[in-house]
Amino acid sequence: MSAGLKVVRAGLFDTLQDLGRIGYTALGMPTAGAMDRIGLTLVNALAGNPPNTAGIEIGVMGPDLLVEADSVRVALVGPLSPSLFESEGAPPKPLETDRSHLLKRGQVLRVGMIDGASTAYLAVSGGFALLPFMGSLSTYSRAGVGGFEGRKLAAGDELPLTLEQAPAAYDRKLGGPFDYGSGPIRVVWGPQDDYFTEAGRQTFVTAEYKVSKEADRMGIRFEGPTIEHAKGADIISDGIGPGAIQVPGAGLPIVLLADRQTVGGYSKIATVASVDLPRLGRLLPGRTVRFTAVTVEEAEALRREQETRLARAIANLQVARPAGGIDLARLYEENLIDGIVYEREAIGR
Repeated sequence: MSAGLKVVRAGLFDTLQDLGRIGYTALGMPTAGAMDRIGLTLVNALAGNPPNTAGIEIGVMGPDLLVEADSVRVALVGPLSPSLFESEGAPPKPLETDRSHLLKRGQVLRVGMIDGASTAYLAVSGGFALLPFMGSLSTYSRAGVGGFEGRKLAAGDELPLTLEQAPAAYDRKLGGPFDYGSGPIRVVWGPQDDYFTEAGRQTFVTAEYKVSKEADRMGIRFEGPTIEHAKGADIISDGIGPGAIQVPGAGLPIVLLADRQTVGGYSKIATVASVDLPRLGRLLPGRTVRFTAVTVEEAEALRREQETRLARAIANLQVARPAGGIDLARLYEENLIDGIVYEREAIGR
């Protein structure tokens, strides 16, 4: 019997994503990948996976997943309130987020709603046993490629697991919430900031903008004061990088994200510094932001500092104890003699 997770109730927009399909934009293939690379990296660390392992990106509300494996270790990261149905008809048992959990066959994990953000992540130890497309498991639903059948998850889907059972290990949790930063979104001017008047550039970095309802994995359309063009909105189409900020003729900015098109013909006033792309990937419609300009050197320094903090958060993962102390059922399942030997070796006795 193959191991898997079965979707018994679908969420709103749940897709498999890794860190992206790199190296194919010249062929017209977007990178796709996680909207929040920090969240995916942390959830994989909790599951004991390499950072680029594909997990489930949860959009607003997550699925209910039936465990069809002897055991599976599942990790969750994000402002979630998950729960576990241990048997049919049993009341749900609340679970903590930002940690891993060992689940058994027949149990149902209810991922639940995301509170105050648009994106959260779920990973399983060992990852999903699916074939990559162009070197990645990231779902690009507009073309129907990658992930699970190139689309968001639906009721009845059976996601195959690489491991038949969870590896022997302690569950782990984050030492505390990761600090994504606050304040204005940092941007670097260009590549076509000369297509805007000085007044237009000042509007962009002084005004407040609201996330509109037209916000998805492709990009975010903002509402607010219009930005004045100097040379018109149109340019000869050129390449679009992550975080590029187009300003069409209506004068309102659009930040392009994971599923962005590879080329475009609107002038781009600035590009979001990579350090702040995960913040944008978590924004809900109605949230307001401001933008501020930094230099390329400042943007690089900010990203290096963020990567240092991310590595520190992973190095400081803690053993996650069950509520109430020792989990006797888990304890009796382990080889206690080997455990004693392992602990003695670990402390050098």
